[in-house]
Amino acid sequence: MDTESTHSGYSYHSSRSGRSNRHGERSRERHKASSSKDSVRSERSVVINPPDSPSQDSPVHNGEPLPGEPTPAADHEDDAQDDNWGETTTAVTGTSELSVSQEEVVGLGKEIQDRTHSFRRYLPLAVGLCVGLLVVATPLVFLLLPGLMWPDRLQACGAACEGLFLSISFKLLILLVAVWALFLRQGRACLPRVCVYRAFLTTLTLLLTMSYWLFYGVRILDAQDEDYHGIVQFAVSLVDSQLFVHYLAVVLLELRHLQPCYSICVIRSTDGETRHYNVGQHSIQRAALSILEYYYRDFSLHNPALLSASKHRAAKHLAGLKVYNVDAPGSTAAAQPSNGNQSRAMVTAAGKRKDNAHNELYYEEADYERRVRKRRARLVVAVEEAFTHVRRMKKEDENATPSDIMDVREAALAIFPSMARALQKYLRTTRRQHCHSMESIQKHLAFCLINNMSPKAFLEAYLVPGPTLQYSPERWMADQWTLVSEASVTSGIKEGTEFLLKCLDFSLAVTVKGIPYIRLTEEYIDPKSHKFLLLLQSETSV
Repeated sequence: MDTESTHSGYSYHSSRSGRSNRHGERSRERHKASSSKDSVRSERSVVINPPDSPSQDSPVHNGEPLPGEPTPAADHEDDAQDDNWGETTTAVTGTSELSVSQEEVVGLGKEIQDRTHSFRRYLPLAVGLCVGLLVVATPLVFLLLPGLMWPDRLQACGAACEGLFLSISFKLLILLVAVWALFLRQGRACLPRVCVYRAFLTTLTLLLTMSYWLFYGVRILDAQDEDYHGIVQFAVSLVDSQLFVHYLAVVLLELRHLQPCYSICVIRSTDGETRHYNVGQHSIQRAALSILEYYYRDFSLHNPALLSASKHRAAKHLAGLKVYNVDAPGSTAAAQPSNGNQSRAMVTAAGKRKDNAHNELYYEEADYERRVRKRRARLVVAVEEAFTHVRRMKKEDENATPSDIMDVREAALAIFPSMARALQKYLRTTRRQHCHSMESIQKHLAFCLINNMSPKAFLEAYLVPGPTLQYSPERWMADQWTLVSEASVTSGIKEGTEFLLKCLDFSLAVTVKGIPYIRLTEEYIDPKSHKFLLLLQSETSV
């Protein structure tokens, strides 16, 4: 009912304020009867009056008057007698046959968004593929067209011309592999703007190819040049130019940013975790992409549950403060002394509580650390006992028949209940229970048993918070980022550049500092300066 779209008209019933109460009650009963019949069909509706529908003086639904509606003559008579019709207006709604649910609308929007994302993701790959095919096919077309259009007039190709065929074949093969390695790669991310260097190289390649085509059409096709050796040399020069453009692409896209020029400070907004990275010459959007790759590798998984303790403590202290309005209109002179004494008492109590806040924090953290150590000790003992049992059973299985030997995954499922309770309590105490599912724990346990790992190796994934990539993608809480920058995202980073990477629950604040110029000098030490003399007396005591 809540997701239906309806088409209906208005029902206007008016009554003059001077009429009797009996007439008002009859009018309200008529409204109630008409609205109750249609409320069965629709509880929430949208009132729509198309231009070609009947007028508001005679509302209809599906070609028939709505139940309980008066005739047009009665409405005209009432409108003529009542001036306050806006205060007594009632809208009676009905359900249309054409309705779209909210889930369908959301699904349609998501489908359009997915299509747009897929289009933006594969568009650079498609453009690179088209340009690569054009680059490789153009020299071959240059060689084939003269033999197809005027084969009888072409001069014979000698040994030098055939050697050029061999040269152009290997150059095209090298160019094809180079284009595949550099340009025909699936994008790692969807950037907000087009890469400037890639757009420049694509434009340069197209301009070079079109220039050669224009020269080829004017000087060779129109004139029907008979010198086939010169045509082959022209195609070889095109391949050489394309190889130089590819070398320029390698320098701009792969080599330019390798030398570190800037130091980037990345701070997570919720817990203040900070990392520093050295990067080279990048645009802002490329630097943001590198930072996000470092983030998933180096930063620990964002855990909002760890922030709830500090928020609870702050809320508890704020709850102890009460504000009194001594200037309220209802306060009397007799009540002011008592209210003043009570206010002073509350302020004094709040001040004492504020003085003891650091003690509460100290004991709270000490109690938390004690509980964590206790849960950790129980978990370590439970895991060691389980692994010891597995080793003992493994030695017994060496003498057992093949049919009685248990599979490693079955062994993991068998020993998991012995440690599940201790592990669950530890994860709840450290507020990381949402980071690990039972299926992932069992899979990790089977992996450790297959590779003959120790209990400490198994526990390392749960005792120490790992990087974000260690967990499944649904635990990341950050899959779509927004780049916020005052400068253009295609401009290069420089000293003092600041931008923000925002996701749903937190953000990363990025500050760029330039690496200082280092001046290193040399100080020469003469080897003879290390020589010294040791003078001993002839008469020494032994």
